[in-house]
Amino acid sequence: MRSRTTALSMLAAAAVTVSLAACAPPEDDTAADPEQASNEGQNTEEAPEDYLAKLVTQAEEEGELNVIALPPDWANYGAIIDAFQAKYDIKINSALPDTDSQTEINTAKKLAGTDRAPDVFDVSQSVALANTDMFAEYKVQTWDDIPDDLKDENGLWVNDYGGYMSIGYDSEKVPDVTKVEDLLGPDFEGAVALNGDPTAAGAAFIGVMMVSIANGGSPDDIAPGVEFFKKLDEAGNFLPVDPSAATTESGQTPVVIDWDYLNAAQVKTLPSWKVVVPNEAVVGGYYFQAINKEAPHPAAARLWQEFLYSDEGQNLWLQGGARPVRQEAMVEAGTIDEEAFKALPPVEGDPIFITDKQTVKAGAYLKENWAEVRG
Repeated sequence: MRSRTTALSMLAAAAVTVSLAACAPPEDDTAADPEQASNEGQNTEEAPEDYLAKLVTQAEEEGELNVIALPPDWANYGAIIDAFQAKYDIKINSALPDTDSQTEINTAKKLAGTDRAPDVFDVSQSVALANTDMFAEYKVQTWDDIPDDLKDENGLWVNDYGGYMSIGYDSEKVPDVTKVEDLLGPDFEGAVALNGDPTAAGAAFIGVMMVSIANGGSPDDIAPGVEFFKKLDEAGNFLPVDPSAATTESGQTPVVIDWDYLNAAQVKTLPSWKVVVPNEAVVGGYYFQAINKEAPHPAAARLWQEFLYSDEGQNLWLQGGARPVRQEAMVEAGTIDEEAFKALPPVEGDPIFITDKQTVKAGAYLKENWAEVRG
């Protein structure tokens, strides 16, 4: 499944505390020229309303938008997709909703030059930073609301929504969890799942980092996290299952290490589900939004970005329990969804955020050592 990182500290303070065919595509599938769509965003000399009106016309002429790795129950993406389609005469083709960030990139490379390639990406920090050569520069109209350290200065990528790594558990099946070490206990046999492969999925990557920090590691040293998961596996507690809403509701994955907004969403259908952000390791992160520079629907891709970073789009993420990147500016402007904002769970402890350099270092270590976890 899917993940990301950078500074959420300001948000913590503000909150107070497709299935695509495996075969090669037909040779006559061709992609539109991305340069046909404006690439300047708020930097255009046109008035914002004139620019957006032209962009809407271009996008609706294209008529489609290809997205990938956006599960309907992930950060409220189901409602976001529905709202975009209701607002514009554009059909969204949602491929591989449960895949991971690396597969997004692999799929885009495989389908490059076809009309089935992803138009946009929503990927983890490590995957985004390793693939910036695939992104198109673009600055949305609300660019100035986004903190400088949460966006590429040229508009290659922008952080979109974030959260904190957490442990979700079914209180009717396992004892209460107060710290990471609890998961090694005999009452958690065959119970603990991690959201994805940490070498490919951002949520899993930050999950291992959280565990590492809770066991004496640091953003510069993820090794203790790998060692912990080895112990978890040896104890018979580590489940080789990618969790989902279905596995949680069925009881197949009674404990899940995942983003707080994803774990919190399970409470709606499973009242016995509880969520804890371990005080000893409060690790936050954002996902990265980017446009495929070979997008087959370049205008629709840019309109999608404009929608996501509008007040409407940002509040839709917030309604899914995720902290939108423009949250601080929207609180100041009075455009935040107050009810959803106040419903964000309080987080205690000092938040930790992983830098780009630390992400690269930890990712390299995982690629060399994660396979040892399951022997």
